[in-house]
Amino acid sequence: MSQQQKTLLPLGAALMAGGLSISAFAAEGSESSKAAVLPTIKVQTNAEEQDGYRATATRVGKKLQDPHDIPQAVTTITNQFMEDYQASSLRDALRHVAGLSFNAAEGGRGGDNMMLRGFYTFGDMYLDGIRDTAQYNREIFYLEQVDVLRGAGAMMFGRGQAGGVINQVSKAPHIGDKGKITGSVGMYGYYEMTGDFNKQITDTIAIRFNGMKRTEDSWRKNPAADDRASLDRDGFAISAGIGLNTANEFILSHIRTTTNDKPDFGVSFDATTRRPQERFPAKYYWGTNSTFDKSTINITTASFTHRFSPDSEWRTQLRYGDYERSYWARTPSLTIAPNAEAKVCNTPTSCNGGPTRAMDYETLAIQTDYNKKFQLFGMNHEFLAGAEYLNEDGFRHSLQNFGGTTAANPPLYRPYEINSAGNPVDFKSRTYAVYMQDTIEFIPKWKLTLGGRRDEMKAIYSNTLSPRLRYGEWSTRGALSYHFSDQSHFYVAYSDSFSPTADLYQLNVAPLPPERSQVKEVGAKWLLFEGDLALRAALYRADKQWERNTDLESTASVLTRKRRTDGIELEMAGRITPNWEVFSGFTVMDSEVRKVAVNVNPNTGALTSGNPAYEGERSRNTPPYTFNLWTTYKLPYGWRVGGGVEVKGKRYAYNPSGAGPIPTLPGETEFHPNTAPSYMRWDAMVAYEQPKWAVRLNVQNVFNKLYYDAVYDNGGFVIPGQRRRAIMTAEYRF
Repeated sequence: MSQQQKTLLPLGAALMAGGLSISAFAAEGSESSKAAVLPTIKVQTNAEEQDGYRATATRVGKKLQDPHDIPQAVTTITNQFMEDYQASSLRDALRHVAGLSFNAAEGGRGGDNMMLRGFYTFGDMYLDGIRDTAQYNREIFYLEQVDVLRGAGAMMFGRGQAGGVINQVSKAPHIGDKGKITGSVGMYGYYEMTGDFNKQITDTIAIRFNGMKRTEDSWRKNPAADDRASLDRDGFAISAGIGLNTANEFILSHIRTTTNDKPDFGVSFDATTRRPQERFPAKYYWGTNSTFDKSTINITTASFTHRFSPDSEWRTQLRYGDYERSYWARTPSLTIAPNAEAKVCNTPTSCNGGPTRAMDYETLAIQTDYNKKFQLFGMNHEFLAGAEYLNEDGFRHSLQNFGGTTAANPPLYRPYEINSAGNPVDFKSRTYAVYMQDTIEFIPKWKLTLGGRRDEMKAIYSNTLSPRLRYGEWSTRGALSYHFSDQSHFYVAYSDSFSPTADLYQLNVAPLPPERSQVKEVGAKWLLFEGDLALRAALYRADKQWERNTDLESTASVLTRKRRTDGIELEMAGRITPNWEVFSGFTVMDSEVRKVAVNVNPNTGALTSGNPAYEGERSRNTPPYTFNLWTTYKLPYGWRVGGGVEVKGKRYAYNPSGAGPIPTLPGETEFHPNTAPSYMRWDAMVAYEQPKWAVRLNVQNVFNKLYYDAVYDNGGFVIPGQRRRAIMTAEYRF
């Protein structure tokens, strides 16, 4: 199938779905179509136009509801917060989520690879409730908010981890004319232009367009080639809504983003000190302008919602996604200074070209769900039922070396030019799922939530060592809530999840049991100041069995047999006064390996157990504590000031699956893995705002702190964070 055909196929399917829904409108006739309008109902189809830092609407529970009412910890990054903080990418937006840390692997700083509550989230990324697992650089110019549902979310979302679900909520068309243009310029070659335009066509039809172009250089530089790591990204999102605010609503959207980055793999860990190396300055960058990280992402979605009544709704989504990415990066060296070629030469006749990768990931998803509120036997019910189909087709290959392997003839790679003689990995899977949940108010103020889901998954790998895999797994969710008042909510909850070995980023050579996770949580939520300020607290225990290694270069498929995270979370979001906004979170995490790995030799079938000395040690890239605070205050005459701090404890980087010796310092025997030190980063903002325009100055890392932002938890490098940078932004609204 040609590339043009691949593009036209999802668009044709979406348009056909739209035609069917439009035909349904027409079939109702002129008189009945008038009855379809819901004048007495305030319809909010998305988490749209929320004001401030306290979110009042989310769909992480498969229906639109207030996060305060969900018996599970939920963190929402609102659009207002992202603008005030000058967040450019999804990584920036999530920086202030308590208990979250960044990984660096297979793409360096460019990939969205996070840990939540100490567990991977690469397979728990969603866009408007539909799985978005491809590893690429996500942008936020088309997002209204980002919802983080903590704990196992498999009952509602399918396979996943114990940490939680990250759901991106796209901007939707709405009734009314509204537009905004922003332009930003800053240090280290930072330039960004964004536009957000919504146009009402009729009383029930509107279109929306969002666009973005951004470039930025790194403070890290190759001293030999005078080249810097850099980002060059652009994209647009266009959507059209028909029947908005009526009983039948259809939305068709398309998102396209492209990247042309120069990737940065950071600096090496020193094997002697087990800390980031200090032999070369932290500003040294080992890549050149020849290295690249290119991607093209296209996502087309058709969504249809039918509202039977204010308490009953049916929603169906169809999506096609095509994710193409190709990169050539240069790994840092502990002994060799950066040179002008994209290579690491141990001798004049031996050069390492660095990691290369070409990937193409296609998805087709259909999701439908029905929710209804009703009374039965004198009890209030909130019922949810749904079904999903997901088809995934992934391809991964190394690139062709058009150069050589010596200093005189260094390696040379080109985007998407694959190595025909290599060993590609081709992954295909189909997943079918059905789920059901009911929330019962069995006595006043007391609610019981019970839910279950069944997933059937078939997967095939081209790798001969990998078997054909088939899994059928149940996922459950239960919670008991006590709503003392409209302002206070106490709950105890249980959720579990699974993740099979049949995953593009969890290759396995033996049919071992799937990952299983169980999360127990006790929490409380309060609303203060007439609902303007939300407080929450959670105490949880998350267990995980048969944890897989997410590093494709690792020979060990199982990382740990069992590990656990015990944690406490405190969070605050909203307005303390009409002029004072705050967003803050604090978490303490006690994470440990409970049982070491058990791996199967693909050739002999022999079992290999990890070193029992790893048992009782803290898990990788899980800081013992995190703290975040961002606050703004409105002053007279249009001025607004703000600032905040991000704090993370030290994080480990090691591989606990091996049977060899535990990592130690020279001459010592105690466990001492590669360690990224703790850090504290301060940011500040000042803005002058008028009804139609605004000017804002953001200063990132005010005290110019050298800190390490992302850890390659299975390898030997760490990524330095942004040094002090000032960004000026102008905004015009109409």
